Amino acid sequence: MEKLRIVFMGTPEFAVGILDTLLKNNFEVVGVITAADKPAGRGQKLKYSAVKEYALEKNLKLLQPTNLKDETFLEELKNLNANLQVVVAFRMLPKVVWEMPKFGTFNLHASLLPNYRGAAPINWAIINGETKTGVTTFFIDDKIDTGAMILSKEIEITPDENAGILHDKLMDLGSKTVIDTLHLIENGKAATTIQKDTDDIKTAYKLNKDNCKIDWTKSGKEIHNLIRGLSPYPAAWSFFSDKDQEWNVKIYEARFLQQDHTEAIGKIITTKKEMKVAVSDGYIEILQLQFPGKKNLKTAELLNGISFRDEAKAF
Repeated sequence: MEKLRIVFMGTPEFAVGILDTLLKNNFEVVGVITAADKPAGRGQKLKYSAVKEYALEKNLKLLQPTNLKDETFLEELKNLNANLQVVVAFRMLPKVVWEMPKFGTFNLHASLLPNYRGAAPINWAIINGETKTGVTTFFIDDKIDTGAMILSKEIEITPDENAGILHDKLMDLGSKTVIDTLHLIENGKAATTIQKDTDDIKTAYKLNKDNCKIDWTKSGKEIHNLIRGLSPYPAAWSFFSDKDQEWNVKIYEARFLQQDHTEAIGKIITTKKEMKVAVSDGYIEILQLQFPGKKNLKTAELLNGISFRDEAKAF
């Protein structure tokens, strides 16, 4: 059994949880690769990735290449003398990188592959109303999330949990799955399964302003799934209008009330403590939201300082 010397590649908080588990299980991490620092916020100060902050805290060897084919970076990577690379939420790797170590490069993806290949698998599983999802480890090839699968583990999605809750559950499950995968590779027992492409494979498209906007003509269940699938980030949004004013409003928490009514779709109905929007098969009761320039508030808190007329609508 050859001791593993691991290079870890990742960027967001999800990847930090996996890297932390590697260290706690006494695996040797000889280097960490993460995204270059980027300006962020009003002051455009350079922002470190979550993985960089963790790597600095743990005094790990850190590389931040802007070009993964750059000869200087490739030489630095080679000099780390890793025999395995582990990738979690990073970026597409060139062949010269993923084929470098003796035992190859495997990726942890937060879905049950081949479904939800792509950038936002956690969000889209909820948006599409799935009742289960999971994680998959696979050896990287020259396409996105298509490589031979090593391990896959499943988890339930409960009816009201949001993407933030599911993220944390999958990070925990992913950590255990990566450790199990490492033990298989370490012991020469990592059997693989080729992914089968079918016409009904679902894709985890990159999130953007358009696919995060609420379409109030859809069913209440679909709207509710969109809201929880985008909470807490980047958040579903809608225009609200009232009193000749219009706002771009983010909605973080809601509940679907299924019932018959005669209200126009999109009509906003409020009391002193509650707000709901009429949809085709009931109402979406909004529980937490954010107006431009305001804090993220529970609806009852917002309605303490704002009122709506009967003509108010969401669109």
